[in-house]
Amino acid sequence: MNFARRSGLLGMDAENPIALTVTGRVSRAVVPELCAELERALAGPGGAALAPGAAVDCDLGGVIGPDLTLVEAVARLGLVARRSGRTLRLCRVPPELRALLDLVGLADVVTLEEGPDERVPDPR
Repeated sequence: MNFARRSGLLGMDAENPIALTVTGRVSRAVVPELCAELERALAGPGGAALAPGAAVDCDLGGVIGPDLTLVEAVARLGLVARRSGRTLRLCRVPPELRALLDLVGLADVVTLEEGPDERVPDPR
């Protein structure tokens, strides 16, 4: 599992100085590390520049095998963002993770961005 802060990701707000990128398989052991990374980013100069209520972008396009551990990570990252007065916006969310977030009721708690490559197919 890898994660990094990046700027200028496709489909993300260019004004937002904080974007967390999560790739690979997320294990329970790294969830606290992810949260600590987001806390550091929010406490730094980029986090201070965010307006209250601004979204923190989290790019999940590179995750492997979305499961309930990843759902837990998303929930905890959402809490970290909320504690700082921000919201968490998920970008490039795999369909499997979208389904899990819907199932556990978190789809209404975090913002799920729908980019051109994330369109939900019409069931017709």
